[in-house]
Amino acid sequence: MSTDSAEPAPGHDDQIEVVVGRIGKPHGLRGEVTVEVRTDEPERRFVVGSTLLAQPPRGSASSLASVTVAGTRWHQGVLLARFEEFVDRTAAETARGTLLSAMISADSSPEDPEEFYAHQLVGLEAYDLEGVHLGVVTALSGGAQDLLTVRTLDGRDALVPFVMALVPEVDVAAGRIVIADRPGLVTPFDED
Repeated sequence: MSTDSAEPAPGHDDQIEVVVGRIGKPHGLRGEVTVEVRTDEPERRFVVGSTLLAQPPRGSASSLASVTVAGTRWHQGVLLARFEEFVDRTAAETARGTLLSAMISADSSPEDPEEFYAHQLVGLEAYDLEGVHLGVVTALSGGAQDLLTVRTLDGRDALVPFVMALVPEVDVAAGRIVIADRPGLVTPFDED
């Protein structure tokens, strides 16, 4: 049920920017780097010849705005990538921490029907298993666990792990999501 995080691309109404990875440490001497993958579809996002938008971290010496994939391979469960812009280890080191994004069509969907882009979830109305309105999804944040932020009817923000056990139904077309709510998840604990 995980997703790529996405934001609307400025000036591109029909496209969105999807964060697909973050450049890690250099690997070897020829400019290859580790990539912290932030997409469930690395084979679609890191295609040789594709250009990815680059956002170096604050304070970085890098001025990269984009990178072109020259090659990828998996090594002990880690994606290693070569980018045309990195000719050696020193060049690769300056890009450490850089976020990588791809531009995709705003109406595209992941290949797996059980997966969603963040922009597809934001704005969905949240209901519990009995059909009681809980609020609206305002964000999806990633990390070790994808978390939905649900703005409740009383104005609180509740974080819901985006897993099948707690979110058994997502209907993007109908604009709704079902949450297996329990006290303390979205609805507050009853006061004693």
